[in-house]
Amino acid sequence: MESTPLVSFVTPFHNTREFLAECVESVLRQTYQNWEYILVDNCSTDGSTEIAETYVSRFPGKIRIARTESFLSQVQNYNFALSCISPSSQYCKLVQADDWLFPECVSSMVAVAEAHPSVGIVGAYGLAGEFVEADGLPYPSTEVPGRDACRLFLLNNTSVFGTPTFLLIRSDLIRSRAPFYDERHAPFEDVHVCFDLLRACDFGFVHQVLTYSRRDNESILSRIGKFGFMRFCRFAIVVTHGKDYLSEEEFDRSLRDAEHQYFLFLGQSALGNRSGEFWEFHRSRLASIGCSLDWRLLSKWITLAILEYVGNPKHTWEYLWARRSRVFARVARHS
Repeated sequence: MESTPLVSFVTPFHNTREFLAECVESVLRQTYQNWEYILVDNCSTDGSTEIAETYVSRFPGKIRIARTESFLSQVQNYNFALSCISPSSQYCKLVQADDWLFPECVSSMVAVAEAHPSVGIVGAYGLAGEFVEADGLPYPSTEVPGRDACRLFLLNNTSVFGTPTFLLIRSDLIRSRAPFYDERHAPFEDVHVCFDLLRACDFGFVHQVLTYSRRDNESILSRIGKFGFMRFCRFAIVVTHGKDYLSEEEFDRSLRDAEHQYFLFLGQSALGNRSGEFWEFHRSRLASIGCSLDWRLLSKWITLAILEYVGNPKHTWEYLWARRSRVFARVARHS
């Protein structure tokens, strides 16, 4: 076992009592044996701390707890957790507290990384609820230039990275960045960091389902899912990283496409019954990449959205029927 690389498992948690034990047990079931596990308690008050302490007492020297001094945002908590890994760690596997791993996960990922020293990040297929994600790398590729992995996303909107739980990262890359994740890009900081790192390293991939990410619980991802966040994510990635990976012609084409998809969605949303929380999300996210939600510009996309509905009778009927249903729902609530 000592001849195999040390893998650091890291699970930051805050009030995840319902799922934490299942997450930890999935790490304990790993066929890979040379590991440490850091559970990072972000001021939990629901009994999660006691669950973590039970595992520390069962596996002294293998599992330890780190505690934040005050409550941190998710990205701050993740950065703090990654700063706790051992100096001798060679690979790091962040496992979100409501996710879990299949038993062969780390063995398979480390095997790819060890076979390809130029690989800095290893991904795999993952279950997100009932659906397989990060399924975009052509089979049977186990190693591709980092540039090619990023171009797949930029040119084809192809998913290859998934969530932090999907990835294994060389610990030297984590230690080379302080902090590892850029808070400005939350909640897409994990995608942005992949684009940053893959400028200088390659991407490995295991063509097996190795992780499970929950989608039926209350989480940041589930809360913003209804906001069309993936349209913004693609737009933001093209704006922020497109020129590093694309030719001028490719960048212009990708930007036009991403802008059209995103702002047409916002135009359609302006015609619907969207909440203030929805618009605040998009205002703040656009500000994070140096853009603004200009209502004069948005009016153009509202006009295009209307024209799309007028030119497509099916869309027009669906839109009018949805508005009719919302009106009836409001009347019913106040009757």
